[in-house]
Amino acid sequence: MVIIDKSRVHRLEVRCCDCPNAMSPDIQMFRHGFFPASFHRPKTVFTFGVLNDFLLDNLECGTSAMNYYSKLQRMTLSMFPHLVPDRYRELMRVAQQWRQLKIMKWHGFGHRSDTPSTGELALFCPACPQPGINVLLSGDESLDDWKFTRSFVMDGNFKAEHLHPIKPFDEVWLSDGLGFMVGKDRYKLHLKEAADTVEKSSCNNHRAVNQANASRHKLESTGIGGVACARHGCFVPHSMVDFQKGKRQATCTIPHSQASQHNMEGITRAVTFYDINCQYNKHLRVRVDQSRFLEMAPELTIIPGIGLWHVHGHQDSCYVRYASNFIEGIGQIDREIMETLWAHLNLISPAAQGMLSLHQKECLDYQMNNSNFCKMIHMKRTLCRKYKLARNGIAESEKAFDRLDEAAPAHSKTEWLARERIAQSSRLNDPVAMDEYEINIKKAPSKKEIELRLLEESNARSAGPSHRSVATWISMGLAIEEAQIALLVEVRRVGRRFTETQRLDIAHQCDRLQGQIYGFTRSALMHLGEGFNADDEPDDLNVDILNDLDDDLADFIETSDTWTNSPELTVIPLPSNLGVDRCRRCMAEDLIPLEMLLREGQANDALHNLRIHLCNKAILFRTTVRQAKSQALKTRAWSQVTSVQQAVSLHASIYTKTRKQMMKLEPGQEQLQKYKPLLREQLKISTAVGGPNARSQRNESLAWFWSVEVDLGGPDQSWNEECEFVLACHILRLPDGTHAKFTEFIGCRQRHYGIDGGKN
Repeated sequence: MVIIDKSRVHRLEVRCCDCPNAMSPDIQMFRHGFFPASFHRPKTVFTFGVLNDFLLDNLECGTSAMNYYSKLQRMTLSMFPHLVPDRYRELMRVAQQWRQLKIMKWHGFGHRSDTPSTGELALFCPACPQPGINVLLSGDESLDDWKFTRSFVMDGNFKAEHLHPIKPFDEVWLSDGLGFMVGKDRYKLHLKEAADTVEKSSCNNHRAVNQANASRHKLESTGIGGVACARHGCFVPHSMVDFQKGKRQATCTIPHSQASQHNMEGITRAVTFYDINCQYNKHLRVRVDQSRFLEMAPELTIIPGIGLWHVHGHQDSCYVRYASNFIEGIGQIDREIMETLWAHLNLISPAAQGMLSLHQKECLDYQMNNSNFCKMIHMKRTLCRKYKLARNGIAESEKAFDRLDEAAPAHSKTEWLARERIAQSSRLNDPVAMDEYEINIKKAPSKKEIELRLLEESNARSAGPSHRSVATWISMGLAIEEAQIALLVEVRRVGRRFTETQRLDIAHQCDRLQGQIYGFTRSALMHLGEGFNADDEPDDLNVDILNDLDDDLADFIETSDTWTNSPELTVIPLPSNLGVDRCRRCMAEDLIPLEMLLREGQANDALHNLRIHLCNKAILFRTTVRQAKSQALKTRAWSQVTSVQQAVSLHASIYTKTRKQMMKLEPGQEQLQKYKPLLREQLKISTAVGGPNARSQRNESLAWFWSVEVDLGGPDQSWNEECEFVLACHILRLPDGTHAKFTEFIGCRQRHYGIDGGKN
């Protein structure tokens, strides 16, 4: 008889007892710690030790049966392992039976005659509220309370692929639907009847879902997916499926339905996080009602949510509608906790790819059961650690809340609470109601918007022709200045070594610019009055455009001597160039506020373009420069970066010029505070991805011009009130007066605290 132990493969003579009252040979072997490969005239047996060792290796190391038996062959005869009897198929069959027996024993069915029902061979989270198991209500408590809310997270794993079985007729199911995987018959009937309606997405087109739904003819399933508790990361029994039709709504609805029934008797509130919940949750109840195989309690309220890591890939409106920051009583949870669970499950996925369907599902069940077991034995330590962090977070929240509460007016707090109640009560039927949490800020106006408003005001006052066109005239002067700076940068870039084509192109630009300057100067007589002489020398004007550029003045003068005509050096007669005193002598002081308004628009445009090009530069580094593998690709990538950097320098020079001219128009304190000097180190960009949960970011901040789009002005200070409203609505008070969560906005930084967790 061949006896396989974890030390080696043995060939020994074994004789069973042949007495009249003796037990059958298979039972005798079981009594002595041997598992026979067959129950009728067995010729091969496995020791209990080798079966336990194989299951442990398969669980912790992902060792396949083939690799494990190959190891035993080498341990038996290292020089000629092929001479050792091949019992690979017997090992797979016996290990499957041994795994099933141990699972039934662990769940109390070792000495019971009844058959396990759906999901009874699976462990679940010991900390999630389960009426009749870990929830005993007192006289004044109800399951409608916020603390009995169940939180789920749904996700898919596309590394757990499965090939079509070669001999599906040989499959013998031992635990179909008894663990975490949904029963095959019910699942297939559901997929056959479910109609997956394809409708146009109202959000972004998520590429990951489209790729997952792609047809793969060699695969029986493209992955697995299911539900876990979002707070502690335990798989929900009988709530896992394989993606036979991709990550579609019909596939994901059945695990969601099964999870909402597992030990949920009497619970009326559940929060579900899913990457595309903005689309999935639209017709969830309709799909459940139309299916014969889906059930969900009518009194159960499903609150949809999207994890913070995924919600930023959606449209901006999805943030306040589905982010956990705006779900009342949710506390601190890990919306992406299933990603960590997949990492452990992927140990066995490659080995299970070619198994029979039943064997693959049983292996996955065993892995998920072990994951929940490890969560269970470490639950006490984890909850104690989170409780300590939560206490510190609550204390810090209370101090910040008290400061905010003291500063906010009483009538505003009453209004905010009313608006918050309306938004929270309406979010299920109308997610748009959550837009109440959006900060409605006014974007800084552009130069075109200001010019259009000035023209409309002039027409409304029925002003004379000279006054109606003054805004257009000043705007034309600002455009000429921008063209001068662009031409100066181009001349400096070309230098003394230029081609005929470059020289001709610059000559054309100079000719066009000279004509514009001539027309602008002649029209200045109409707007500046008789005190201004168009033939004044530029030296009489107290500004030099070259002072606003980073390059040396001597270099520009030396380069400009190459060209016979240099209109880029001409100073045009704008009020800021003339000076405030001279404008008053010319009786043109009413032009000063007009130019100041247009200068603000010009500065806003320059900063906006600066932000766009800096972002473009960061993207080029991440997607082009770092991905270039050859010298040719690197040369092209750096050529793109150089082009973007030239645009950054151009708009930085335009802003610097604009701000200097604004300073000569005697700006107010508001303009001085808003438009600050632009420093060279502020134009550096970082390609690092800043995660919302990353550490050591508290003292980091962006440069001031990244938030200058916000219009902080106005006598009503509406922007401050909007921020205070969002801060106040983030603080959810518990019945005992403590704070469940507090969010503090510092620029674009956020900190969140939950009742059972620390800072997130």
